[in-house]
Amino acid sequence: MSHDHHHHHNIDAMDDRKLGWAIAINLLLTLAQIIGGVISGSLALIADALHNFSDAASLLIAWVARKIGRKPADQIKTFGYKRAELIATLVNLVTLVIVGLYLVYEALWRMFEPQIIEGWMVVIVASIALVIDVVTAMLTYRMSKNSMNIRAAFLHNVSDALASLGVIIAGTLIILYDWYWTDTALTLLIAAYVLYQAASMLPKTIHILMQGAPDNIDIKEVIQAMETIGGVKNIHHVHLWQLDEHSNALEAHVVIADFMKTETVKQALKTLLAERFGLRHSTLEFEVTHCGQVCGGERLEKG
Repeated sequence: MSHDHHHHHNIDAMDDRKLGWAIAINLLLTLAQIIGGVISGSLALIADALHNFSDAASLLIAWVARKIGRKPADQIKTFGYKRAELIATLVNLVTLVIVGLYLVYEALWRMFEPQIIEGWMVVIVASIALVIDVVTAMLTYRMSKNSMNIRAAFLHNVSDALASLGVIIAGTLIILYDWYWTDTALTLLIAAYVLYQAASMLPKTIHILMQGAPDNIDIKEVIQAMETIGGVKNIHHVHLWQLDEHSNALEAHVVIADFMKTETVKQALKTLLAERFGLRHSTLEFEVTHCGQVCGGERLEKG
């Protein structure tokens, strides 16, 4: 057990370092874009610098949430601080929606007032931004697979990478062929992608924060399985919810016929819940019935 914990700690430390590097290089990119914008006189580059700063901020929010989320449970937060990552996810997804809507606004506005790209400086700086975005994506991609918190920050980075790619493509086509419509078209495509990704993650994040039941566990199936355990007469007052995206919890009232078998039934139920449904945090309240009537009870928490 200690070896696994040590290994997990090493992975967390390595991931934290990767996030730290991602934040640092994005802040450096922001500074470079501001300098490039001042030199070229491009307001678009300065605006993109602010957008990139929001990516650095989203990574910072994710990094801080990871730190908070690893704090152990205490008397104030008895379930621990893991949901800090869900709050960070919600914050980053909401800002991602705002970014997507802003891109739509910008694209539609440019249909009426096309903007001229101020030379190759914009394309060059956008190319540098794309390289940084790709490096950042490589640093956070593996973590994003198992964490909604990191995935939300990762999507911020992907949206910025697509925006940089759009600037390069559209800028080149405008400079060579005066195809100003490509800027609007690519911006709308990027906005659609950003809004789609945000919309796909927001419901799940809100569902967990609202203590919704896990999507992969059917509460009726859980009750039926619990009622197959010998000595169990009835299962009721069942609550099934997600503590965070990886941990689920259950509480239920269990009616049994023989109070002397409470401990045996409890262990059988906890084994069933853990092995079949992955529910390793369960609180069971036992009620004893004689002649079909409940006459007493005992609350047995996670054991």
